[in-house]
Amino acid sequence: MTTGHGSIVVGFGAMGSAAAYHLARRGCSVAAFDRFRPPHPFGSSHGDTRIIREAYFEHPLYVPLVQRAYELWANLEARTGSVLYRRTGGLMIGSADSMLVTGALRSAHAHGLAHEIIGAAGIRARFPALVPETDMVGVLEPRAGILFPERCIAAHIEVARRAGAELHFAEPVLRWEADADRVRVFTGTGTYSAEQLIVTAGAWTKALFPDLALPLTVERQTLYWFEPHARGDLFDPERCPIHLWQLDGEEFFYGFPDLGDGVKVARHHGGRVVAPDSVERDVSTAEVEAIRRVVQRCVPFADGSLRKAAVCLYTNTPDEHFWIDRHPEHRNVLIVSACSGHGFKFASVIGEIIADLVIDGRARFDLSVFGARFT
Repeated sequence: MTTGHGSIVVGFGAMGSAAAYHLARRGCSVAAFDRFRPPHPFGSSHGDTRIIREAYFEHPLYVPLVQRAYELWANLEARTGSVLYRRTGGLMIGSADSMLVTGALRSAHAHGLAHEIIGAAGIRARFPALVPETDMVGVLEPRAGILFPERCIAAHIEVARRAGAELHFAEPVLRWEADADRVRVFTGTGTYSAEQLIVTAGAWTKALFPDLALPLTVERQTLYWFEPHARGDLFDPERCPIHLWQLDGEEFFYGFPDLGDGVKVARHHGGRVVAPDSVERDVSTAEVEAIRRVVQRCVPFADGSLRKAAVCLYTNTPDEHFWIDRHPEHRNVLIVSACSGHGFKFASVIGEIIADLVIDGRARFDLSVFGARFT
């Protein structure tokens, strides 16, 4: 039996749940599929908290996107009654000539964003949980804060279902095919057809396109929650902003205030390349000790007992920009958002962009850095 729809969304995590909502809200008949039951801990959109920040060091082009994302997260909160965002402010910390600091300032200046430059002594005085080295500076932005990813996905699922989206959980897509007019998606349960196919499958994207040399790699990342060994009050959200560090030129490290489960910290990139279906989910003692050395260096009061650890996946493009583009041979197939580890904050707006592309044929934002990069 073949069931017809306007759009099929494959992958129902951060991006897919937002896309299904925005498509259905605008009157499109939508069927969405996921191999698991989201929100789940097997992909890229879990771990209790995610950073949202505005002075985007990666490229000024992201700033209008994240500004719209803030609006859409607030709208989603209003529609569902869920608390999805907590404002803490954010500090980008590194040497004055680091990519992190110069990039954040570039975006702040380009878009007239409120910000403050603080020296190392000033950071230690105002935020004593953070201990930068004497040659470091920080860029403080007031709107940065925390998103709660599992809540965000659950909220998008709720409003997508309310808007009429047909949701298929625990139903992996095995393959698809397309011609000029229709796409067909095959699962172990049935065959479904639609006018448009949107693939937001994260780490499983590459497997759905065996005909393309997609230059995507899946990277195993580890997350850690430590109990402060002293001065736990310094990590209260009112006293400790989210913080992102660039250390020794290349290493990126980030952390959160303590929301009751310990101080969450992690590296940004540097994990090993893996296959998504065979990821080692246990975190080793050696991995804990390696991150503990960074904790001792940057947030030493957090160097207490490990409360928990988790593994998540980055799906990386070569230049670490997102991927939002059409299949080179099938214009009715949209490949979306291999987000290279910094995409969750944009999920709300990427869902809206997908609806714009599918329904209107164009986006309201500059997507020029998000085109496909085939090898």
